[in-house]
Amino acid sequence: MSATETLVATGNQAHSHGPGSPVPLQARSERTTSYDVADFPVPNGREEEWRFTPVKALKALFADEAGTETPKIDGRGPEGIVLEGIAADAVKALTPQDRIAAVAWNQAAETHAVRIPAEAELSEPVHVNVASLGGRGFGHLVIEAGRHSRATVIIDHTGSGEYAGNVEIVVGDGAELRVVSIQQGDNESIHVGQHDAVIGRDAKLNHVAVTLGGKIVRLSTNVRYAGPGGDAELLGVYFAETNQHHENRLFVDHEAINCKSNVLYKGALAGDDARSVWIGDVLIRAAAEGTNTFELNRNLVLTDGARADSVPNLEIETGEIEGAGHASATGRFDDEQLFYLQARGIPEDEARRLVVSGFFNDIIGRIGVPEVTEHLHDVIEQKLARAAELSAAAKA
Repeated sequence: MSATETLVATGNQAHSHGPGSPVPLQARSERTTSYDVADFPVPNGREEEWRFTPVKALKALFADEAGTETPKIDGRGPEGIVLEGIAADAVKALTPQDRIAAVAWNQAAETHAVRIPAEAELSEPVHVNVASLGGRGFGHLVIEAGRHSRATVIIDHTGSGEYAGNVEIVVGDGAELRVVSIQQGDNESIHVGQHDAVIGRDAKLNHVAVTLGGKIVRLSTNVRYAGPGGDAELLGVYFAETNQHHENRLFVDHEAINCKSNVLYKGALAGDDARSVWIGDVLIRAAAEGTNTFELNRNLVLTDGARADSVPNLEIETGEIEGAGHASATGRFDDEQLFYLQARGIPEDEARRLVVSGFFNDIIGRIGVPEVTEHLHDVIEQKLARAAELSAAAKA
């Protein structure tokens, strides 16, 4: 596929998202990044990076003030792997890309690090638990995989209140790291996070974002390459219910030669005002010859009143690539699939569950952590049961 077949023009002309001043279109790489909160004005919701987000509900997290609590962060893992405190600027693989990330960088009371030694091959995952306690808190986590190491790190976000956290991921040369971030706060919780990963030469990162709960969850995942031969697989699963807003934003910055990226996110929505947002940005810089990249987002709308927004963006600055493409799709149940199952004696509710399970299965099967996949299957079954109740009530 040639660059001209996949290029999405961004332009520089102004455009508007409603009343107010026009918003200039901007290449993804041109947006502000800074550790200084003052470099980011408080958003009003018309900015390109905030126009899908309910910014009024995030007012407290925009304030450059210390939190009202320190989230409880603890961990466990194989012998020799510990969760330790480090200086906030010890790694700096992450640069805040919005105001909340900058506030979290400056206001987090502690910075925790999980360090995988070089050559280590961990047979069991490292677990990091991040619990919000009902107030407003900030977190900062660093994950470092040493050269030629093999490891899995699971980050489990739970609790209530308002939480903003940054996660820095460094994958050393030749290392393979899987990071699974699970967002499952209670129905009134708010979680805004930024994950930045730097992938070394011939290294591989598998990053999985699973959003199962929370009133508002906005997760930004950014990947860049520190050397040739890097490989990133970014997977995501989310299921938004009544009055929930689940938002995923991705930026893959191809700046090194012969690197790969594959993005696959799938979501389901059920209930009044259930909302999902997926923004996928991929930039192939002029020097990144030999790049191979693809991103795909699919959404399944299960009831009336739900809405999914999906925006894939691809910027290509060189034609010397292996391949590049993107796609997204949003739709309802496939009536033919339902008819096929019902014609074989399967009740409608069970048929619907089977269709949704099949929709998610190809991505769940790639997560590679049995305890996570089993938990995900259980939660999806519970959500599908509630969706069936909503559908039945609507028909009554």
